[in-house]
Amino acid sequence: MHTDIKMPWEFFPFHWHCAICRTTRKNQDARVEKISTVIIVTNMSDVHQPPDPSGFQRVLRGLLRPLVRTMIARGLTAPVVYTLLKKVYVEVAETHFALDGKPLTDSRISMLTGVHRKDVRTIRNAPDDGTGESRRKSALLATVIGQWMTHPAFSDNGAPRPLDRSETGFDALVETVSKDVRPRTVLDELIGSNLVAEDDSGRLILQVSAALGAPNSAEREAFFAANVGDHLAAAAENLLADEPPYFERAVFYNQLTQDAIDAIEAQARGGAQTLLEEINQQSSALHRDSADTPAPRGRFRMGIYFYREDAEPGPEDGPTETDTRQGTK
Repeated sequence: MHTDIKMPWEFFPFHWHCAICRTTRKNQDARVEKISTVIIVTNMSDVHQPPDPSGFQRVLRGLLRPLVRTMIARGLTAPVVYTLLKKVYVEVAETHFALDGKPLTDSRISMLTGVHRKDVRTIRNAPDDGTGESRRKSALLATVIGQWMTHPAFSDNGAPRPLDRSETGFDALVETVSKDVRPRTVLDELIGSNLVAEDDSGRLILQVSAALGAPNSAEREAFFAANVGDHLAAAAENLLADEPPYFERAVFYNQLTQDAIDAIEAQARGGAQTLLEEINQQSSALHRDSADTPAPRGRFRMGIYFYREDAEPGPEDGPTETDTRQGTK
């Protein structure tokens, strides 16, 4: 038997459970010509089978519970959510499951999602609801405020300076973020949101307490969508990828006293705030340094959260549980 030709089980991972490969491995004395034929006629994409979705349904049920609680509190009934979910299914199929870069047909989307073809056609022909534009506007305003509080030309050690409306004042601030939007448009939005006010001399004052204080209901919903959405997007990529691409870590303990959790939370809040401020300063500086660099652009979001709840009655679960794997919480 020739030894310079790989055996079939070297080409096919064991977890694919290929019946042809298992049979060939048992018969290692088979002729090389026969082995080569098996390798040629076996299509690896056909051998691979998708995982059973029943297990993930149980996972999804746990993920949906806090979301459904929020939807009920916001007055969203199940039929409304069903209609929305169909739209999202169609949007995701169009974005992430195109074949060779070609647009999907209504029939293909219906097959992928289970949404009726007539509904697919209706959804695809509906006008844009403006969600993307709303998120872009919120991101622009947040970036302008961040630059105002960190850029050395517009702040002193984190304290935003009063700015006039000249080309070296507020207009210059907006241009550090984007040259594609009129400064007056940004100013109107900030004043309308009570984030900026004018003093008696006409200078513009950033209302730091409003910018950093408790947001209103609409702002909280926007943060909820952006923060949870990006976290879930990162977690989904880590779950679906062979090599999890995003940093994701969690530390969790059971059966601690409330005083102990209070102490841990206080330390976590202080350390997290310090880290976020450092990342903000670094990001602001790099944003300024690369403003005129002709290179592809991207965005990032780094988030930190702390969650606590009462422990269920029961025996001790052990002193510690620490999850250090990517892609899991």
